[in-house]
Amino acid sequence: MQRLSNQFTRRRRALLSGVTAVAALAATPSPGWAQAAETQAAPNGLTFAPAAASDSPEPETSPPWSTVWRRATLLGDIGGLRPFLGRYGVTLSLQETSEILGNVTGGSHTGADYDGLTTATLQMDTQKAFGLVGGLFNVSGLQIHGRSLSADNLNNLQTASGIEADRATRLWELWYQQALWDGQVDVKIGQQSIDQEFMGSQYASLFINTMFGWPMLPSADLLAGGPAYPLSSPGVRVRAKPTNSLTVLAGVFDDNPPGSGSGDSQQLDGSGTNFRVNDNPLVIAELQFSTPATGEMDTGSSSTGLPGVYKLGAWYDFGEFADQRYGTDGLSLSDPSSNGIARQHRGNYSVYAVMDQMVWRPDPEASQSLGFFARVMGAPQQDRNLIDFSLNTGLVLKAPLPGRDNDSFGVGGGFTTVSDRTRGLDKDTLFFSDSAMPVRSSETYVEVTYQAQINPWWQLQPDFQYTFNPGAGVSNPSSTNGQRIENEAVIGVRTNITF
Repeated sequence: MQRLSNQFTRRRRALLSGVTAVAALAATPSPGWAQAAETQAAPNGLTFAPAAASDSPEPETSPPWSTVWRRATLLGDIGGLRPFLGRYGVTLSLQETSEILGNVTGGSHTGADYDGLTTATLQMDTQKAFGLVGGLFNVSGLQIHGRSLSADNLNNLQTASGIEADRATRLWELWYQQALWDGQVDVKIGQQSIDQEFMGSQYASLFINTMFGWPMLPSADLLAGGPAYPLSSPGVRVRAKPTNSLTVLAGVFDDNPPGSGSGDSQQLDGSGTNFRVNDNPLVIAELQFSTPATGEMDTGSSSTGLPGVYKLGAWYDFGEFADQRYGTDGLSLSDPSSNGIARQHRGNYSVYAVMDQMVWRPDPEASQSLGFFARVMGAPQQDRNLIDFSLNTGLVLKAPLPGRDNDSFGVGGGFTTVSDRTRGLDKDTLFFSDSAMPVRSSETYVEVTYQAQINPWWQLQPDFQYTFNPGAGVSNPSSTNGQRIENEAVIGVRTNITF
């Protein structure tokens, strides 16, 4: 269990919201999240767009250094590099997220950690580059630094930060996307991190906790946590838009990003270049429906309705999964007489639903609005899954204070339950070892956050999280009598800079 917990706490993503993410929160959820081929999503679901390549031969250069505070990006045109690349359809994006988080109560011990993530993305519009209409090439890399508070102190399931991961410099995504039939269909092929398009909630992207991005259930139940930040897998994704309000996503990917082996899954593919294609397939499909029917979700929409996006999806993994309680000899894995080899089960699946709905907007011409989101997931096959249910929900208030149109305030939380089979293993352990180990059950957390747009390229985000029954009730490793880890209060601050 400790090994699994450490694996989960080292996972995940999050972040990098830049100016476009703030604008997206202001406008509320939109089908455009999935449709804009030029937009590259970031870990944990926050979306940023690379500096757009200008259509003019000579893109406008950055203002003088004296006006740096008003630039869209900190480095402006980088000495003419961005305009030069733009003439050939190439855009360069650089994002840095840094944070300090610390637990003042609970955990194996109290303390604070710094962690950070630099994301670099290069995209090429093939029409502008060499005349191929509808093509987009993307390559992105990650530089992960600092330490993980969840792994070091918290021992929780629903980890505190979406950018927590093993320190590394690694390839993230490498793909080509081609639009067909006037953009009604597009196909993406290559190395992909599926959390960028599947299972996402735009309102949830405001928050720092990992599970508001890539949810708890796939993080725990898929091999190595699935092809999601900081991992990715080769695959093919097809997207179709039969109507303005309806979008269909489907894809097939290699189900084991780092490949087989013992130890930390991220370290098995420390550079992100394994490019595995010989494992079992992971198939995922998602149906997205947006309101109003026009699909226009900006504050200037002529529709009188409040915009929303509703998603229904499922994934199926054709691989093999270890039983959570019984070995190949039919005995409990906790039984001293067991051979210790877990029974294997072929296949695994989950279903999920996501809702992003604006619930209040006093003035359609103003920025202020209130949005509600919820995401629920279930995995019926409890014999092979650690987690059988997870839920995220919350509220996001855009422009919460007068004169702060680009700020956002959010209150949200998450809940997850350990499967019956896993609880059965804990009960067996109690029986055979007569230990004081608790039986795991569920874990709940709440988060309160405020994202302040200091200037176009800089965001500052103080954050508070509180976790009830960390690790679903695991023993405190610092305790000698099997005492559970106490509830955890985490405070911190994140800063996002767009270079």
